[in-house]
Amino acid sequence: MSQALAPPGPGALRACMARFATGVTVVTYDGDDGPRGATMNAFTSVSADPPLVLISVARRARCHDQLQGRPFCVNILGAEQEPLARRFAGMPGAAEPRWAPAARVPRLDNPLAWVACDPWRSYDGGDHTLVVGRVTDLCHRDGDALTYAWSRFGTLAETADGIEHLI
Repeated sequence: MSQALAPPGPGALRACMARFATGVTVVTYDGDDGPRGATMNAFTSVSADPPLVLISVARRARCHDQLQGRPFCVNILGAEQEPLARRFAGMPGAAEPRWAPAARVPRLDNPLAWVACDPWRSYDGGDHTLVVGRVTDLCHRDGDALTYAWSRFGTLAETADGIEHLI
């Protein structure tokens, strides 16, 4: 008979997951008092047909309740936009955002890429809510990406050939 193992604690899981390099996003939305945003790195595409993406929102985050049922935009940050990542993570002294004019959903001006979404489904994810959005619009530009690993920001240089030519 096998013995059940005790699950790792939250600190051990965070330390392990810090080794997984991710991109950095700021998820923006129209809050009760105007455009708002939160830095998040738990973001992934889910489906091409229909076009769906997923964000993982901490239940303790200030944006958690305001994001529920609202359109949102995932702003994928370029390497030069680390100050914005810090700003929306609540770090003092970080850059003030510039908002894109006339956007249907509040979004940052000139991110590396952006994906506008309408809410599609939400799921219980323990101490997070998994929010799936249906993609309504998107855009991207060339440039180096902002990354996050080992609990610090980094840069991933743009390569000459991506996979766009295969699609």
